[in-house]
Amino acid sequence: MGMRILTLVKQVPDSTAVIKVLPDRSGIETAGLKLILNPFDEFAVELALRLRESRQDVEDIAVLAVGPEKVVEAIRTALAMGADRGIHIQDPSLESHNEVLLAEVMAAAVRRCSPPFDLILTGKQAIDMDSGELGPAVAEFLGWPHVGAVTGFELAGDGKSFTARRRIEAAEEVVECPLPALLTIEKGLVEPRYPSLPNLMKAKRKPVEALAAADLPGFAGRQRGATALAGMSGPPPRPACKFLDGEPPEMARELVRLLRQEAKVI
Repeated sequence: MGMRILTLVKQVPDSTAVIKVLPDRSGIETAGLKLILNPFDEFAVELALRLRESRQDVEDIAVLAVGPEKVVEAIRTALAMGADRGIHIQDPSLESHNEVLLAEVMAAAVRRCSPPFDLILTGKQAIDMDSGELGPAVAEFLGWPHVGAVTGFELAGDGKSFTARRRIEAAEEVVECPLPALLTIEKGLVEPRYPSLPNLMKAKRKPVEALAAADLPGFAGRQRGATALAGMSGPPPRPACKFLDGEPPEMARELVRLLRQEAKVI
């Protein structure tokens, strides 16, 4: 039996989009907001595709996402890159801010898959909340080993173990680990490909399995997670800039005075 790889993805606002917080601070305004596949998750999908291109034993690359119907757009992007099929846990009540609950739901979906997956890949973090909780939490719920923020990866010839590299302070850490395992991917390991027009068309015909959280073992009739979003607020307005006039020595003295007496940073 060949190797089966699962990539966990999330849909996030485009990094160039203007984010507006709702008046009640319960979230952000989504009307007209451009949503994309999380860029860090693109690294995970690309690594899975390169493993298949370099080996003969990768037979299945699946993509899993949780959220409302529009999340299928992120799954389709990964399918257009070259993944084989999608799994969509369609449940609008599952808040994307609660990544530990999302991880528990994803782990339940992984356990029901047969044959089982050998390797799970996801991004180091999502660019919306930047928490980095999802990957490690899924690994914990599955009881799998986890290597985070991977910058180098080499799968053993027999497909049963791997060597991963990750940056730590002033050094590089090398980890050897058996499969199954979960890895979160750091920027720089691979460069994601752009889907071609033919692959964009093919992605529309690739299968996407729809599930509800209630279909998963242990989630029927269950209360939502204990973590709740208390509120959101935009960044405080920037103070007006101060411009200094005069000769350079005078401006330098005034700058030091401002830093000491007003900004109080020196």
